[in-house]
Amino acid sequence: MEETNMDDCEHNRESEVAPALIAVHPTQKSVAVAVGSNLRIYNLQEGCSVSLTDDSGAHMHKDSIRAIRYGAEGKLFVSSGDDKLVKIWVTDSWRCISSVSSEKRVTAVAISNDGRFVSFADKFGVIYAVEIEAFHENQSLPNKKAIPILAHYCSIITSLEFSPDGRYIISADRDFKIRVSVFPEKPSDGAHEIQSFCLGHTEFVTCIAFICSKDSQQWYLLSGGGDSTVRLWDFTCGSLLDTCHVGPETGLLQPEERIDDNLLAVTDISATPDGSLIAVAIQSLAGVMLLSCDISARSLHVARVVPIPGETFIPTSIAATSSSNQLWMVMGASTLCASDSAPLARVKILNGFCDSKEQETCIFEDKDIPGGELLLQTLQGSSFIEKDALSTAAEAVKTAMCNLLIKKQYPSENREFRKRGRNDKKVNKKK
Repeated sequence: MEETNMDDCEHNRESEVAPALIAVHPTQKSVAVAVGSNLRIYNLQEGCSVSLTDDSGAHMHKDSIRAIRYGAEGKLFVSSGDDKLVKIWVTDSWRCISSVSSEKRVTAVAISNDGRFVSFADKFGVIYAVEIEAFHENQSLPNKKAIPILAHYCSIITSLEFSPDGRYIISADRDFKIRVSVFPEKPSDGAHEIQSFCLGHTEFVTCIAFICSKDSQQWYLLSGGGDSTVRLWDFTCGSLLDTCHVGPETGLLQPEERIDDNLLAVTDISATPDGSLIAVAIQSLAGVMLLSCDISARSLHVARVVPIPGETFIPTSIAATSSSNQLWMVMGASTLCASDSAPLARVKILNGFCDSKEQETCIFEDKDIPGGELLLQTLQGSSFIEKDALSTAAEAVKTAMCNLLIKKQYPSENREFRKRGRNDKKVNKKK
């Protein structure tokens, strides 16, 4: 009886809510939303929803999607998650040209700027690379086995990025670290050369992004985390340039009131092309915070908070492109196993994201969103979502990131049971 209860406990832990994700094509040809196991694509150029095709006959993921990403040129798109599959799509036809199997659940993905490599990380902190050969729209790639290149030693990788010049692969984890590794010319050799560590976060790191200085054309790194800070780094040497404490500026804290720090975690960041303005999604903030960044002065500070009028909207993912003045946002979470209904998501757009003047920034009403009702129907699952459903989703997303990233403390009597159920046991080598 006791073992059955432990089993139920483990099942519940593995059925945690997955926040909805959004990604936008670099030239805004399309926009993608992932919620639960559903991957939804809308073609902004042609004004229609996209049908995904896969020669295997199973184009949909079978479990929660944890990462989606467009390549720098927009030719490739990658999706991955709890079903241990990394699917590589060509965006001209939205065909899956390759499916890569992972030994563990996938938590983060990245595509090199030249489109040559796809990298992904699993829940045990191992990072893999897959080389993408020249592909054609009507031809699938052979399904290759991913090559492990480095590991964070059982720490969940929360964010993964290639540096814009392709020299480094940057990985952030649940144990407060950002590691900058030299990406090897031959992935089979492994990424053993560490360029630097960016150390300073006091809680889990959730997201990283690059910004570029206009004057020097030098790239810098931004990071956000569970300590409710956004940090600016010279990542090549691991130097912390500035820290912006965003939690106190959310307006959620009243005098003599304290909110659990874990409910003010930064969940996503997105920057304008010149890096002068940074959008920040915060776990309990019904809106988005904008930061000003002066790269020459190496400083960050809060510019303003943009609330979402009329409804409770807490973004779980945000995305912007260099070709648009818009910031795309989504709120939603995967449906728990007990529910038979399809998961819902809510999409919003902040217009004037690249404008420095507050009066030029506004949240689009649904009727003004590019694609209108059809886009909302495609990406949200419904063109209209009732307020009760939105409130329920808002409560779910407040705690989703905490459940995913905070280290769980298991009673000692449960540890042996967990060990027996793990599938990553080391194989004893014969002497």
